[in-house]
Amino acid sequence: MPKKNTKKEKRSDFLVQGSILAAASIIVRLIGLVYRIPMANILGEEGQGLYSIAYDIYNLALILSSYSLPLSVSKMIAAKNSNKEYKNAMKIFRCAFLFAVAAGGIMALLMFLFADVLAGFYGSPNVAHPLRVLAPTIFVVAVLGVLRGFFQGKNTMLPTAVSQIMEQIVNAVVSVAAAYGMMKMHSASKDIAGYGAAGGTMGTLSGALTALLVLALLFLVSYPYEKKRCWNDKTEREEDNRQVFRVLLMTIFPVILSQVVYQSNSIVDKFVFSRITKAQGMSNTLREMQFGMYSYYTLLVSVPLGISTAMSSSILPSITMSRAKGDMETVKLKVHDSVKLNMLIAIPCSVGIFVLATPMIKMLFPSTGDMTGVITRFGAPAVIFYALSTITSAVLQSINQMQLPVIHSAAAMIVQTILLVLLVLFTPLGIYSLAVCNVVFPLIVCILNWLSVSRYLNYDQEVVRTFLLPFLVSVVMGAAAFVVYHICHLILHSNVVSCLLAILVAVVVYFVLLILGKVITKEELYDMPMGGRLVTLAKKMKLMK
Repeated sequence: MPKKNTKKEKRSDFLVQGSILAAASIIVRLIGLVYRIPMANILGEEGQGLYSIAYDIYNLALILSSYSLPLSVSKMIAAKNSNKEYKNAMKIFRCAFLFAVAAGGIMALLMFLFADVLAGFYGSPNVAHPLRVLAPTIFVVAVLGVLRGFFQGKNTMLPTAVSQIMEQIVNAVVSVAAAYGMMKMHSASKDIAGYGAAGGTMGTLSGALTALLVLALLFLVSYPYEKKRCWNDKTEREEDNRQVFRVLLMTIFPVILSQVVYQSNSIVDKFVFSRITKAQGMSNTLREMQFGMYSYYTLLVSVPLGISTAMSSSILPSITMSRAKGDMETVKLKVHDSVKLNMLIAIPCSVGIFVLATPMIKMLFPSTGDMTGVITRFGAPAVIFYALSTITSAVLQSINQMQLPVIHSAAAMIVQTILLVLLVLFTPLGIYSLAVCNVVFPLIVCILNWLSVSRYLNYDQEVVRTFLLPFLVSVVMGAAAFVVYHICHLILHSNVVSCLLAILVAVVVYFVLLILGKVITKEELYDMPMGGRLVTLAKKMKLMK
């Protein structure tokens, strides 16, 4: 493992930028968790199931049209900026913008026109209502993705972070209000659940429009500076539009393929589960209710996964720039730092969710039953494997091994689908099979990704302080949380208070043991979200000098 020579090098800029985006992602996902509580209670489990199915279809349409744009644009612009080719960087932005308008517009139109067909494909006709509301959002997000990629390629994550927070605030307010309004307006309709889910998706469109406005204003403010840099650019070789589009498409399509397979595993799972259970005689209503329960689990585990998503957005342009300069030692250093930071957060979150699955689900979604808690416990390990697979996919993409995440995700999905069929047909697991497969898929991807990273970078991750010690500390933390919850519940008879106290104790125990066990250094703590405050807190607690 390469050594860092100075404190400044230890606090790599990409980690600082990644931490900004990670902090914003945590805020965004917490807001998402908070607003989904009243919305879930408004929609009920059937409405929540329809909402979940519609979002899976929307996410796939988004991936096919524009999901890859922020990563692809940031990667290309970062490479040009590292060589001070500012004219070519702006040309990439303009070509990507045209691509987003065309691809986003076509996909939005197709989803709107074929909403009924897609809903029938799942055997849930009411899904058509939220799909039509989500359709124009695809166009907005496509354009938004280009602007985010532009700023990320300049190695500044603050515009993306600000726009994400603003987007989620508007999304939260409008989603709850619109879901309530649509349910009330169509209270006499047999399709009330579908209309309620449609209301919930209105917030997604409103939030995306807000984020687009924020980034458009920031771009207009920065445009004079970008224009001046282009005037002063002495690059001899200016690329033509045809060349830029060719490179853009060659960058976009592998990312699209990777994300289609990586993200569509949930769609495939639900489709397979729907078809088999329908043949077994399960009603549409019961199946949609079970999907609603499963969606509570996916919502809960999505909060810590925001860290890995943010770090992957930061590491891709950063590694691209270091690799363009031929600095492979820095590339390896960035891989090490990003993986360790992810594990320091993902491992305790996974253990905590496993230990407090039912209490947390009951606290957040009182209307659901114990079954949702069991689903969550089955699927808790997915947090660790999704974090690792996400960050390693970004590493492979940044070193131009774009095809490997596609191959690995496809192999994992084949194994997962076969396993799901066997579990649903030959075991009594039922809906729990989805949670099991949601763990198996990222596990296979992260193993295959890791073998490829080791091969192409000649790199081995330090194991003890990255994986083993955080896991051991997390086990102690989980035991403390388990004991505190049950003692408090025995005395207070309040799930909410007991759960909150257990979580608080878990956080304190984990933080103290991390430092006392020298699992994390002061410099590494600084690089974490709100690192400065964490270091100050550690000093006040006499844990660190």
